[in-house]
Amino acid sequence: MDSWRTAAACQEVDPDLFFPVGMGSPALAQAEEAKKVCGRCPVRNRCLRTAMADPHPPAGVWGGLTEAERQALRRRSARRADARR
Repeated sequence: MDSWRTAAACQEVDPDLFFPVGMGSPALAQAEEAKKVCGRCPVRNRCLRTAMADPHPPAGVWGGLTEAERQALRRRSARRADARR
């Protein structure tokens, strides 16, 4: 396990909070609650970088972003990189 994880705010809550199931209102509300925890996390950026660097993107909320939000961030980053070439 990465040592930064011991400082993560998510260590204080039920891990299931970060893995909402489905796309309906309850799952969206759960993701928002998870993001609130991430918002007060001292290692949020490290968590997000770890999730973004994973070749097999992890499920759930990492670094304050859902899977879909991280995918959109990847696409934007790729477009920016392509534009620089």
